[in-house]
Amino acid sequence: MKHDENSTTAAMSNRRDALRFGAGLLASGMLGSTPFDAFATEESELQPQLTITSVKTFLLRHTLKRPFGVSVSVPLGKTRQALLIKIETDEGLVGWGETAPISGTRGTIVDDLTPRLLGQNPLEYRRLWRELWGPNFGNGLAVGGVETALNDLRGKALNLPVAELFGGRMRDQVPVYVSALEYVEGREIEEHYPETAIKMVEQGHKAIKMRLGRYSVAREAKVAAAVRDAVGPGVQLMVDGNGGYTMANAVRMGHALNELGFEFFEEPLPQSPKYAGYDELRRKMPLPLAGGEAVDSRGSAKQLIDRRAIDIIQPDISLCGGLGEVLFISEMAKLSSIRCLPHCWGGDILIAATTHLLSLLPDPHWGLPTDTPMLELDQSENPWRDGLAIERLELEEGFIKVPTKPGLGIEVDEDVVKHYAV
Repeated sequence: MKHDENSTTAAMSNRRDALRFGAGLLASGMLGSTPFDAFATEESELQPQLTITSVKTFLLRHTLKRPFGVSVSVPLGKTRQALLIKIETDEGLVGWGETAPISGTRGTIVDDLTPRLLGQNPLEYRRLWRELWGPNFGNGLAVGGVETALNDLRGKALNLPVAELFGGRMRDQVPVYVSALEYVEGREIEEHYPETAIKMVEQGHKAIKMRLGRYSVAREAKVAAAVRDAVGPGVQLMVDGNGGYTMANAVRMGHALNELGFEFFEEPLPQSPKYAGYDELRRKMPLPLAGGEAVDSRGSAKQLIDRRAIDIIQPDISLCGGLGEVLFISEMAKLSSIRCLPHCWGGDILIAATTHLLSLLPDPHWGLPTDTPMLELDQSENPWRDGLAIERLELEEGFIKVPTKPGLGIEVDEDVVKHYAV
C-alpha cells in the first residue's frame, strides 16, 4: 500500500511538471513555432490540460474589538466581512480570490458563474473572461473575485507570478500609502489622528491617508493641520471624504487641504448616482480630485474618464472585474492624462493581487519617477490582513515587495478561513 501511495504521488507530481512545462512553452510561443503534428499525439503531455472541478465561496465575518468607520458610518461598524473564492482543479492546484460580500455577489458566483467554470481549463483565460461577464449583467464584484482566483490558479499552473502573466513587472517593489486614520469609538480625532500619524512615520511609512467629513470643516481643517505639523513637510498626506461633503463644503475643505500641501482629496461627494457633480467639483477643486473606486467595469470607468470628472481614477480589482479590467482602465486613463491609483481595502489576497497590478503600471510620464503608482494599505483591524497569508508580504521603509512565487505568491492558511467562515 505504501508503494502504491508513493507511486500515485510521483505520478501526480510528474503530471504537474509536464503541465507546467507544456504550458510554459505555450506561453512563450515555442509551441506556436512548431508544426502541430509534432505534438498532435493523443494524451500528449505537452498539451496543457487542467480542469476546474469546484468553485467554493467562504463568507468571513469578524467582530471588531472597537467599532470604527468612515465619515458616513452611522453608527460606526462593529463587524468586518469578506468573501473568498477558491477554485480547485483535478491536478490539485487551487486559486484564491477576494471580493466584497454585497449586492448579491455570493449568489451570482454560486448560481451564475460556477456553472460556466466547472469542467473548463483555467488556462483559457480570454474565453473564460468573456463567459464570466456574459450571464451576470455586469456584477463586477463577482467577476473580480473569480478573475483573481483564476489568475492565481493559472500562475501556479504556468509556474509564473501573476505579474508575468500580463507582460512582466516594471518594478520589483511598490511604494505604499497607509490608510490609517479613521473614526474610532471612544477616541477624539484631535488626539487620535496626530498620534497615529506619528506611529506610521516611526514604522517607516512616507505617505498617509486620513478620513474626514464626519464633522464640520472648521473642526477637521484644524485636525488636518495638526497632522501636518506632527509629521512634517516630507510626508505625503491624502484625505478620503467618503461622500461626507456637500459641494460647497468640499470646496472649502479642498482649499484648506491645498494650503497644507495635501496630495489629493478623494471622493468628497457621494458616489451615486454615477459620480454626479464631480465634473463641476473638479473645476473648483484647488488640489487633485480622486475617485472611481465604485466603477464596476471598463464601461463605467470610461464614462468617468470621458467626463474628465477626476484627476486620479481609483478602480478596485475586487469591485470592477479583476486585474485585467483594471489594467484596461489604467490604459484608458493614461490616454486622457489621468493618473491611476487603484483602490485596495481588503485582506492578504486582495493586497497581493493589487501589488502585482501596481508592478505592471508605468510611471505617468517619461521623466524621473516622481509619481509612481502607490498601493493603498489599510491599517484598520483586519484578521485577514494579519494572518490569512502564511507568509507575510515583505514591507520595509514605505515599500512592499512584489511577490515572486507562482500565482499571487502567497499561501492561504485554510485554518484561518475555517475559523472565520459563517
